[in-house]
Amino acid sequence: MASLRAFSDQTFSSLKVRNYRLYFIGQGLSQTGTWMQSIAQDLLVLKLTGSGVDLGIIVALQALPVLVLGPLGGVVADRFPKRRVLYGTQATAGLLALILGLLVVANVAQVWMVGTLAFGLGVVRLVDNPTRQSFVMEMVGRDHLQNAISLNSTLMSLARVIGPTFAGVMVALVGLAGCFLVNAASYLLIVAALFLMREDELYPAPRSLRMRGQMSAGIAYVKSNHPVLISLLMMAIIGTFTYEFSVVLPLMATKVFDGGATAYAAMNAAMGVGAVVGGLVVASQARTSVKLLALTAVGFGIADLVTAVAPTLLVAMVTLLVVGFLSVSFTSRGNSTIQLLSAPEMRGRVMAFWMMAFLGTTPIGGPIVGWVGEHFGARTAMGLGGGAAIVAGLLGMLALNWLTARNGREPGGQGKPRPPLGTPVRASK
Repeated sequence: MASLRAFSDQTFSSLKVRNYRLYFIGQGLSQTGTWMQSIAQDLLVLKLTGSGVDLGIIVALQALPVLVLGPLGGVVADRFPKRRVLYGTQATAGLLALILGLLVVANVAQVWMVGTLAFGLGVVRLVDNPTRQSFVMEMVGRDHLQNAISLNSTLMSLARVIGPTFAGVMVALVGLAGCFLVNAASYLLIVAALFLMREDELYPAPRSLRMRGQMSAGIAYVKSNHPVLISLLMMAIIGTFTYEFSVVLPLMATKVFDGGATAYAAMNAAMGVGAVVGGLVVASQARTSVKLLALTAVGFGIADLVTAVAPTLLVAMVTLLVVGFLSVSFTSRGNSTIQLLSAPEMRGRVMAFWMMAFLGTTPIGGPIVGWVGEHFGARTAMGLGGGAAIVAGLLGMLALNWLTARNGREPGGQGKPRPPLGTPVRASK
């Protein structure tokens, strides 16, 4: 009983922080709505065009701003109060969801409209993602960072289970528009959570002053911080080819297993269940390392390859449990590792590069994976992602071994912070 209590205390330690607890609740409800919209948007595009390439293009448009202007979002995150920035980004995202829902209600939605709104959401996420990711440290402090990130990843995964399930029910009962309208309303909850936070209980990072060269300073910093650079390169490969589930899973559900919204939602739910377990496991662990991140990438790729050859929907759902487990393990460990290894005044820009590697690579990978799925089959597209993850993990381990041989010690081990490297940045409280 004592060991179980200790496990529980460690696993949920960051929820003792009031501000993070508010954020956690609001984010959970909002992300459930976001997943409902994601499912509905994918189905809407397939309904309008029936094309895997078009679906990949829409997904790519949503990530294009992050790919092209990612460091700019990091500069905003480092320069302005993060809580105030999040008020604006969350409210704007809710407005875009409302517009899409009304277009569907009016039965005038066209694929170019969906693409335009997806691009608009991408512009919002350009600023929102690095701000939101680095704001976690300001809510919980350094000691609870990995736990908070892992719990947040678990929450995203739980939303991945609940959101698609609700989406499947809502699409069957009231149609696609209901998913967009519910998502629009859910953004009010995270805005309310931000409003209820106590500012004097935050741990604000030093803010960068407005000056020339902040984007190039961020690039120089990442290039000189080798453990962070290795982690980002692994994510760039995996983000490009492996995390294209919004393209691959609809094709697997409809083309391979002859299902529709229900099969797609079931596959997302299975992956989400595995991710919830993976997030809780990582949350119970106090330490991380770049080497463990590379090993997780290899396991992630193997699970993807097994899913690619699954003979039935039921078997695919079982293997997707493992995919979800290792997927969230990789993102949680990577996120906490690079934040712990980064200087506070650089954290927003480092997280912008992380989000570029994670989401910004979709404009490259989305159309490629969609094209592969349409011309060579969904199984091949899924296998492409698995092979990419294995390659990324192996390259990461090779790079670590080279650095270890050169420096005489493993770089970036166990989440220990490094002193700031690269071009210094002036900062003020």
